Amino acid sequence: MELVHEFTFTADLKAPVAVGPGPFGDRTIFEVIGGEVTGERIRGSIGTGGGDWILAGADGYGRLDVRLTLHTHDGANLYVQYFGVIEYTPAALSAVAGERSSEYEEHYLRTALRLETGDERYAWVNPTLFVGEGRVHPGPIVEYRVYRVT
Repeated sequence: MELVHEFTFTADLKAPVAVGPGPFGDRTIFEVIGGEVTGERIRGSIGTGGGDWILAGADGYGRLDVRLTLHTHDGANLYVQYFGVIEYTPAALSAVAGERSSEYEEHYLRTALRLETGDERYAWVNPTLFVGEGRVHPGPIVEYRVYRVT
């Protein structure tokens, strides 16, 4: 098994909506309002209307539940869904607060992505497993390096 870098993307987020503590943790919602995708086979932009529903636990980790739409440079639309985990280290908390960017190695921010499309040019993404590593920038903006699992 190998990991092959497929693309990098940024997602611009609206200010968070705090749902607050509930029976499963402290829920926060970030609306996705745009972004950019760069890669050899997949490049384009991130559309509006997606979201990141984060559930912060007492263990110092947040559980990510994200959905967004990727619009390729050549007119295809890809649905992207991923689940993941972010470790709330001091670097991650500073980045989320808008104080500075975090680096990939400063916290555990990993995702398992599923891509779907009906566009035959990108049909290869439908049966493919992707994983990602992320970091956070002021804005808030998240950035992921996404790898195809071979």
